[in-house]
Amino acid sequence: MISLKNNINKDLLIEDYNHQFLYEKKKNNLNISFNRIAFIFFIFGIVSITFSIKAIYLGSLKKSIKNLNFTESEFRSTIIDRNDNIIAKTIIASNIGVNPNLVIDKKKLLLNLKLIFSENSSDEFKIIEKKLDSKKFFYVKKRVSQQQLDELMLLGDKAIISEQKISRIYPHENLFSHIVGQIDDDNNGISGLEKSFDKDLKQKKLPLKLTLDTDIQYLIREELIKSEEIFKNIGSAAILINVENGEILSLVSLPDFDPNKRKEISDKNFINRATKGVYEFGSVFKTFTLAAAFDEKIIEPLTEFNDLPKSLTCAGFPIREYDNKIPSNLTAEQILIRSGNVGSVRIGQKVGEEKFRLFLSKIGVLDKINFDIEEVGKPIKFNWGKCPLATASFGHGITTTLLQLAKAYSIIVNGGYKIQPILIKKEKENKKEKILNDEVSRKILPILRKIVATKEGTASLANVNGYEIGGKTGTAQKSVDGNYSKKKLNTFVSVFPTSKPKFVLAVMLDEPKTNKDYIYHYRDGSNIKYTGTPFNTAGWTTVEVTGHIIENIGPILATKY
Repeated sequence: MISLKNNINKDLLIEDYNHQFLYEKKKNNLNISFNRIAFIFFIFGIVSITFSIKAIYLGSLKKSIKNLNFTESEFRSTIIDRNDNIIAKTIIASNIGVNPNLVIDKKKLLLNLKLIFSENSSDEFKIIEKKLDSKKFFYVKKRVSQQQLDELMLLGDKAIISEQKISRIYPHENLFSHIVGQIDDDNNGISGLEKSFDKDLKQKKLPLKLTLDTDIQYLIREELIKSEEIFKNIGSAAILINVENGEILSLVSLPDFDPNKRKEISDKNFINRATKGVYEFGSVFKTFTLAAAFDEKIIEPLTEFNDLPKSLTCAGFPIREYDNKIPSNLTAEQILIRSGNVGSVRIGQKVGEEKFRLFLSKIGVLDKINFDIEEVGKPIKFNWGKCPLATASFGHGITTTLLQLAKAYSIIVNGGYKIQPILIKKEKENKKEKILNDEVSRKILPILRKIVATKEGTASLANVNGYEIGGKTGTAQKSVDGNYSKKKLNTFVSVFPTSKPKFVLAVMLDEPKTNKDYIYHYRDGSNIKYTGTPFNTAGWTTVEVTGHIIENIGPILATKY
């Protein structure tokens, strides 16, 4: 018989065991939970420490960048346009290079570089891959963004090397290349405004403000690029100038270059055709001949020239009309409208050699111009005489630059006031100096308007409704190795509005070609279309381009200026 006492003790033992079991189970569960929590905190701690270290590293990196020992002269002043858009700016840039000898995992490195520099082409990465095998240090990319730099540093790859350097950047790339120029590796200006204003840009903290308008500059450049596609010209140039104060709103020369990339420009194709190139411009000079006659009060617009021959001979060389349909009896204004060569010679003879030379000198055509950049051409010395006077009267044998051409036309149409073309914005305008007779502008402007607005004129393709455009065309044979070739230089100088002139736009196409498939659209509201370029003249090439330009920039000029 089992005693009650024993049963009770047995039950108690079982109960104690059960309690002990449950306690151990709970304890074990608590230990497991605690261990899990501890592990999570451990991982979190590791991650936090890692990010903290890297954050501290990046912070110290940024701090070290700020404390680099760059001199104040290295921080060149910012260059801005008339509307405060940045054209050139100095920044602290980071260049990223790779030491192939420290690369642990080539494939991983390439993958990371592709992710970070996704804008690079596949060909660029092929080059990088080849360089990794060369075992020589190389740059992967210069002027990387801060985000790209941070991402690279977070990789913690010892093969990646960051180099901080003062850098001059040009946000608009090619757009202002011929104007702003470049600097060398020693932070010295070597061309353009960077050279002309090198001292000021190093010493002054205020931005260098230009007269240029970025929007207008862009639109004009785009049309000149299109002209190369249409007429296959090897180059072009355009200048838009305010005739009242000489401010240049746009100056474009093609081909151009990206100053962010290019250091040396030895190729003659990169000449600044707007300021440096010296050319014979042809019939645009006929305006000067007639203006000189008006300035001397020798003739009037309706003065008649009768029995004009179809050709003249001077020193054994013939001077012919470009168009046999030009009548033999013309008024002075008709000679300019029809662009008569023989008639222009007759007017030039009336003015005389000495007075014509003085007139051209007065409007700034003959001598090298003083300008804000050093890249300006010097007109070839002209040996005057009876025959040179005759040829100069219709723009043959005499040279100048497109910049000087724009300046001269501005003086002729602005009431005869002397102006100086400028690129640097002035707070206060200089006092105007009158150098031409009051009657010159009043008489010449209606004639320039008729050249565009009438069927007898040579520039009807530029007759854009609402802008009162006037101007003169010039088609000249280019001199190659001292001989005239079949290659053309086609120019059109326009002024608008002719009722109260504000702007002169000079456009030049270098060696354009005819295009049999091109469709011309007249802009006078007639909706007339013409297919094919019948003649390689300014009237069919440069005038067409100018019409497109004015259509695009006209609304901006009307609202802002």
